[in-house]
Amino acid sequence: MANIGFIGTGIMGLPMAQNLVKAGHQLFLSSHHGTPPTALTDTGAQVLANPREVARQAEFIIVMVPDTPYVEAVLFGKNGVAEGTGPDNVVIDMSSISPSATKAFAEKIVATGARYLDAPVSGGEVGAKAGTLSIMVGGDQAVFDRALPLLQCMGKNITRVGGNGDGQTAKVANQIIVALNIQAVAEALLFAAKNGADPAKVREALMGGFASSKILEVHGERMIKGTFDPGFRIALHQKDLNLALEGARELHLNLPNTANAQQVFSTCAALGGSQWDHSALIKGLEHMAGFSIRDAKG
Repeated sequence: MANIGFIGTGIMGLPMAQNLVKAGHQLFLSSHHGTPPTALTDTGAQVLANPREVARQAEFIIVMVPDTPYVEAVLFGKNGVAEGTGPDNVVIDMSSISPSATKAFAEKIVATGARYLDAPVSGGEVGAKAGTLSIMVGGDQAVFDRALPLLQCMGKNITRVGGNGDGQTAKVANQIIVALNIQAVAEALLFAAKNGADPAKVREALMGGFASSKILEVHGERMIKGTFDPGFRIALHQKDLNLALEGARELHLNLPNTANAQQVFSTCAALGGSQWDHSALIKGLEHMAGFSIRDAKG
């Protein structure tokens, strides 16, 4: 059993933390942003005042928060993790944030004597609940080996990509692929429905061929049924694509399809949909077309 600090128990973090509890680990939570969920405290998780106190009690400190500034505040703000870390600690940031910021954060944590892994995840709420997340890890091999038993409580496909920052780079690449696949499925179903075909039947036919994908299977069904409760919110995918486009500018790369997907997400946000599931990208396309596939079923 390990003593684990877990900061960030939202849509993804809560089921991830629950899987650690199920595996027999002791959790320490912070109340600095509100009362932690009873789903954890009722099963033995201890609540402390702030991230610093969590770090003092835990060997491993896992951070799972929405964006780069949140991670920075948790780690280096007043009463932050860095004030409580030392040679016995491993900080594992499982948020999806800037690769360049991650490298800087790692250097500052290592300066306290602790070790650092960036370990963003893919697989959504379903994967978090099932403990089947894909986890992309950046950091030293020895630190990865030390943390692997914990990561295996939360995920199945766990890959050490390289050094600090490389896990986040892999996650940004993942988010490019996911966004473009969502856009491809949305455009295909919109085309089919506008041409008079039943989009549900088109999806069924495509699932048997080379166009089959998890996104066509899961998000294609969401698009057809109009079930856009998150899941993974459009606002967060916009954040990830911003990381991709900012990184591309630094590397003097042009990512035209990524930029286009971001524009469609921005259309959704302008329609009030920043909290919709990212499969609702189709609503941006429908708005531009003046046509909804859900009006064309059957």
